[in-house]
Amino acid sequence: MVYQNLGLNIGRIFVVPLTVSLLLSSTLSLPSIALSHHYHRRRPMSSPPLSQSPLPPMAKKVDHTMELFGDVRIDNYYWLRDDSRSDPDVLSYLAQENAYTDSVMSGTKKIEDKLFAEIRGRIKEEDVSAPLRKGPYYYYTKTLEGKEYVQRCRRLIPDNQKFPSVHDIMPTGPEAPREHVILDENIKAQQHAYYRIGSFKVSPNNKLVAYAEDTKGDEIYTVYVMDIETQAPIGEPLVGVTSYLQWAGDDALVYITMDSILRPDKAWLHVLGTEQSKDTCLYEEKDDTFSLDLQASESKKYLFVASESKTTRFNFYLDVSKPEEGLKVLTQRVDGIDTTVSHRGDHFFIKRRSDQFFNSEVVACAVNNTSSTTVLIPHRESVKIQEIQLFSDHLVAYERENGLPKIIVYHLPSIGEPLRSLESGQVVSFIDPVYSVDASESQFSSSILRFSYSSLKTPPSVYDYDMKAGVSVLKKIDSVLGDFDASRYVTERQWAPARDGTLIPISLVYRKDLVKLDGSDPLLLYGYGSYEVCIDPSFKSSRLSLLDRGFIYAIAHIRGGGEMGRQWYENGKLLKKKNTFTDFIASAEHLIEKKFCSKERLCIDGRSAGGLLIGGVLNMRPDLFKTAVAGVPFVDVVTTMLDPTIPLTTSEWEEWGDPRKEEFYFYMKSYSPVDNVKAQDYPHILVTAGLNDPRVLYSEPAKFVAKLRDMKTDDNLLLFKCELGAGHFSKSGRFEKLQEDAFIYTFFLKTLNMTSQLESS
Repeated sequence: MVYQNLGLNIGRIFVVPLTVSLLLSSTLSLPSIALSHHYHRRRPMSSPPLSQSPLPPMAKKVDHTMELFGDVRIDNYYWLRDDSRSDPDVLSYLAQENAYTDSVMSGTKKIEDKLFAEIRGRIKEEDVSAPLRKGPYYYYTKTLEGKEYVQRCRRLIPDNQKFPSVHDIMPTGPEAPREHVILDENIKAQQHAYYRIGSFKVSPNNKLVAYAEDTKGDEIYTVYVMDIETQAPIGEPLVGVTSYLQWAGDDALVYITMDSILRPDKAWLHVLGTEQSKDTCLYEEKDDTFSLDLQASESKKYLFVASESKTTRFNFYLDVSKPEEGLKVLTQRVDGIDTTVSHRGDHFFIKRRSDQFFNSEVVACAVNNTSSTTVLIPHRESVKIQEIQLFSDHLVAYERENGLPKIIVYHLPSIGEPLRSLESGQVVSFIDPVYSVDASESQFSSSILRFSYSSLKTPPSVYDYDMKAGVSVLKKIDSVLGDFDASRYVTERQWAPARDGTLIPISLVYRKDLVKLDGSDPLLLYGYGSYEVCIDPSFKSSRLSLLDRGFIYAIAHIRGGGEMGRQWYENGKLLKKKNTFTDFIASAEHLIEKKFCSKERLCIDGRSAGGLLIGGVLNMRPDLFKTAVAGVPFVDVVTTMLDPTIPLTTSEWEEWGDPRKEEFYFYMKSYSPVDNVKAQDYPHILVTAGLNDPRVLYSEPAKFVAKLRDMKTDDNLLLFKCELGAGHFSKSGRFEKLQEDAFIYTFFLKTLNMTSQLESS
């Protein structure tokens, strides 16, 4: 089924539903990270003379000794962790780091402003998303000129479009049905430095809306319900909840709350008009290695509450027409079995993964007999089934083969007829050699599949696909203002041999009239490699500011991710985690060998768990890179994973390992970035953090920077930027995020001595 998940149990990452990811495609790109840099005695080539350079803050040292398995670790910067975010010494240190970063970058502030104007100038500020049919309405979002946030709107579908077609166009203008602005986020955000809606759900009868609001960046939401037409609030808000939210009929909601370590652990039924304290707890997950998930079937007849760890997932179902009956078991809890479920007619459909069927199979069972299953799509060793999407007459499988996503459409027998193995599905074709495809919400009762497509040179595009006729119609492609011409850019795939001979796919894009491909071109290499997340090559308009200055952009699809199937992930986690780092190093060496760049022109980037990647490779091969950016990096692996009071720790022992066990302790210590900072030269480094981040505590990057400043032996730039009013996703406004891109790009250009071109233009 199509994931609409914005909850907390995904890990030290972010996974954004397609409809959201396209809206934010220029901002919420893939994870990014780097290591830190230290000011020493020699003058950095790209910095002002020493007499003009401010001295970096040097965090005080407070001895904190940790001992396990006879091994002693000294953490002089443990004091930087303050869960209350109120310690004056900590806040003062973070403010000093921010001031130092601002001072060092002040000489290139005009360049940053020029880049920001250029990046913002590509954005069509006043725009409308591709309208989505739901019941009698088109629903869509609007952006307005100069405004940071969206308006959420709807319009009645005219009578002449009563029957859906891929050729439908929402009418506008004076003769069209009136536009109704359901919610203007700009108004809501006026009183807050941070504002994000994590869930926006319209009731089945289209009369009410429930939305989850975060005003700090800590991902603890408040849910409001209101009448769409009158804007009148319905009942009191639900407080202290996650963004997991679904309607159970027209007068009840199901939602999920968290425990003290922000683990989604309880599912609740709330009847509108009653107090939250009277809500019914549908299920409580007491195993702290498991977290809850909440989905609705495409048919809207059932809600599914799932409890999942990194290897196991089991499901309950709730009949929305009989919510008082509570949850019923759909798939049993069996260690190592991972099931995702949906519904059509008189059958539940189940995507099932196990050690034997590691790339998943699709089975079905009768609603009235869930113990007997029929295989619809068998397991294949070379093809991974990513997810399925159900329609009244079709099943759509989103698959991966040879590192590329695919869409396969299967026709289903009429409801009531026996289900059997599905044969000869039709394949939706795509044009670019490397690309990204994602599921979008579609109408269950129609034969129209909506999906989104993008590549490193193709802006985000929304398509409607007629599953009967096999025809795709482009409904919207994001505008890129200025002189953008996709034909100027080349995308390709390279394969880098890893240490063990495994071939690592690398996706690249560059402007063919600017690059020389002789080793002299600057190159930005991005990597992630965790949680089975696929970092597919997609478009980002702000990236053009680098490509149009001769940069090559590359993504290393390293092990630990899911690009090449489940085994690709298994071979980059737990006691095989170092494959993630050595794959990235091998990718960098391959790009140098093939003359896409040189060490002196190679920049690297990663975010969150990708910060672990960047931190790891910087300690292992600091000579290989010129510049690194680490966004909200997960760099204090051993200390964090030894502390079950930190959000995500207990649920992630199956990802990183449990360091309370000796084998995992010493293996994790051998790569944990904070534990492996050495007295050696490092590249230029920029590290970012969010004070309210619940996924990666701000203290991890802060400690990393402090230790690097103390130990590194070079004079390269080491900057730390901590957003004091944001969380894991940095600032929330669309232009604020572009400002962050401009700042990071300026850092790359500064450290590569490429600012003169901008200064003179």
